[in-house]
Amino acid sequence: MEKYTSFIVASLTALALIGCTQTGPAGPAGPAGGTGATGTTGNTGNTGATGDTGATGNTGNAGNTGNTGATGYTGATGDTGATGNTGATGATGNTGNTGNTGNTGATGSPR
Repeated sequence: MEKYTSFIVASLTALALIGCTQTGPAGPAGPAGGTGATGTTGNTGNTGATGDTGATGNTGNAGNTGNTGATGYTGATGDTGATGNTGATGATGNTGNTGNTGNTGATGSPR
């Protein structure tokens, strides 16, 4: 009811002044209206879908082949062995056996 009091008073005053030739001073301003109720908070929006996973990156290039090692040096040729000593001269052989005495010849026949 308090909200409409100033309106009702103003309306009754306007009706009372109809037909009068003199306008009275303006009445004081009515009290300020009350603050409206706070609006309801809207619903939270849906979360967007997760994006697609990016493609896998390319495999890196193979590393360079290592350098070939240096060729090893050839070993020195070995010294030729010394010539062997000449063998000793063999011993002289034994003297052969004396031959057997020959048989005595047959006695001749008489003539």
